[in-house]
Amino acid sequence: MTQQPVTAQATMTPEQSVWFAQTFATLVENVGQAVLGKTHVVRLALTAMLAEGHILLEDAPGTGKTMLAKALAATVDGTHNRIQFTPDLLPSDVTGVTIYDQKTTAFEFHKGPIFASVVLADEINRASPKTQSALLEVMEESRVTVDGVTHPVGRPFMVIATQNPIEQAGTYKLPEAQLDRFLIKTSLGYPDHASTVQILAGAADRDRTANLAHIITSAAIADMADIAATVYVDGSINEYISRLAEATRTDAETRLGVSVRGCLALVRCAKVWAAAQGRAYVIPDDVKDLAVAVLSHRLVLDVEAEFSGVTQEEIIERIMSVTPPPSERVA
Repeated sequence: MTQQPVTAQATMTPEQSVWFAQTFATLVENVGQAVLGKTHVVRLALTAMLAEGHILLEDAPGTGKTMLAKALAATVDGTHNRIQFTPDLLPSDVTGVTIYDQKTTAFEFHKGPIFASVVLADEINRASPKTQSALLEVMEESRVTVDGVTHPVGRPFMVIATQNPIEQAGTYKLPEAQLDRFLIKTSLGYPDHASTVQILAGAADRDRTANLAHIITSAAIADMADIAATVYVDGSINEYISRLAEATRTDAETRLGVSVRGCLALVRCAKVWAAAQGRAYVIPDDVKDLAVAVLSHRLVLDVEAEFSGVTQEEIIERIMSVTPPPSERVA
């Protein structure tokens, strides 16, 4: 569907649409030089960044999660920190701590590793619930409060959290409230044969992000996020998203469906997805492309469904197959 909507009142200009699409494609290509064969995941990660949200990667070790975070930070000329989550990690180890300086006789705030453009929270489910909860405020509000003082983390800011789906010993399952804070959940997975051969051929280069070009400034990324927010969403699209969410809440195989926050997340992502294709308006296909990545991790399965091997992704796909989208003319 490529036709223009009849009454779309988008504020994104045609010039901005062209610039956004071209810049997005260049960013994807640049990150793809370090994260080989994973164009779709790179597009999802950049969508999360431009929608000013966060991404959860459920993957086995050694699939390139750290490489993705470093490549994103290098591409947007931002900073990158990696936090290895362990059972003994304290909240202050993430957010920072206030220390008394005897020379100045004043308390000074020492920033934690959460203060970066791209933060890799590695194996987040190995930290205690108390430490996990330290991320809730900063992920939702883009700020940290320590001893009653608020410290903004700046723009862009994105958390890329990982969890291992195989080894669950000594882990703490992420609560639904925290899962809901992640805009997108996806998986890098293992590279295909051709990409694996290419990676092996460059085995001497341990860090493929070292030579990545800085394509755009952090300030320009913030501008892109502001532009994407102006993309037009027709009322019929909102009704379609609402129907999808309502269907997840009444489905026989779920105990908990998609929240309103989940619906808002899908709208935000769809705006970026549309702008990345040079459109100033959202179409139903944008929703379909993103629904699994944005909505599936927000479902809680019925015990019987979980026991029988049903996945959240299958439920979202089934619901989409039986929920008619709005007509092609999103007027």
